Amino acid sequence: MKETDARSLSGIPVLLVLIVLLLTGLWLIAQAAAGHRGVLVLPALGLVPLSIFGLTGLYKVEPNQAAVLSLFGRYVGSVRNEGLNWSNPLFAKKKVSLRVRNFESGKLKVNDLDGNPIEIAAVIVWQVADSAEAVYNVDNYESFVQIQSESALRAMASAHPYDQHEDGKVSLRSHPQEVSQNLQEQIAERLGRAGVEVIEARISHLAYAPEIAQAMLQRQQAAAVVAARSHIVAGAVGMVEMALAELQKSGTVVLDEERKAHMVSNLLVVLCGDRGTQPVVNAGSLY
Repeated sequence: MKETDARSLSGIPVLLVLIVLLLTGLWLIAQAAAGHRGVLVLPALGLVPLSIFGLTGLYKVEPNQAAVLSLFGRYVGSVRNEGLNWSNPLFAKKKVSLRVRNFESGKLKVNDLDGNPIEIAAVIVWQVADSAEAVYNVDNYESFVQIQSESALRAMASAHPYDQHEDGKVSLRSHPQEVSQNLQEQIAERLGRAGVEVIEARISHLAYAPEIAQAMLQRQQAAAVVAARSHIVAGAVGMVEMALAELQKSGTVVLDEERKAHMVSNLLVVLCGDRGTQPVVNAGSLY
């Protein structure tokens, strides 16, 4: 069911007219009670309840709010005109807020793509875009937003690993923008039937579950150490190659293959070691 515009009258002119009719009816009743036979009693008695009944058709619509009108269970339309409005007093009126709202999920415990238990939470910014769908397509659209958002968050977290193990693979920790965009699309697809527009969705909390947090921290530290050592070794090899090339180019020292191997070994120890080296000075001959 899509939202349609319902016709409504400006409430202030209608209010003034109804007040005049009510006062007129009361005056006529007072005149009839005073013994003036020229006063029509029945029309006078009819003006008062008619005016009171008409006053029940007045309702207020605030900024960023819609009034959903229905007549005996049939949807009539929605009114978004700000201020005081008047519609058929028989119409049932339900107010729906169109303001932007935040929803923050609790910390959900789920398994990522690798089967590791993680804790994840998200913040969803949303607003009602279609008041008719929000009222009639779901029982309680606010509860629907909460449950479907958490369901989409669980599905998204299960589709990605926590850490990136391969280049180009999207993970929860290394690709926050891609993950947030994916989450927003999944939530928007689920909430579209409730007339809700998802403005933004982003991860607010992401961590390993407490029972494996320490083990995963050690794993991350070990991976960082291996990666650092790889860079150090690659740089050291480049420096050794450069040193040998410069010595050969300048002709300062001519080394045979055995001495080159010995020099390479010493340089790699110096460059790759995590402690300061203690040099040994050879005071004798080179050979």
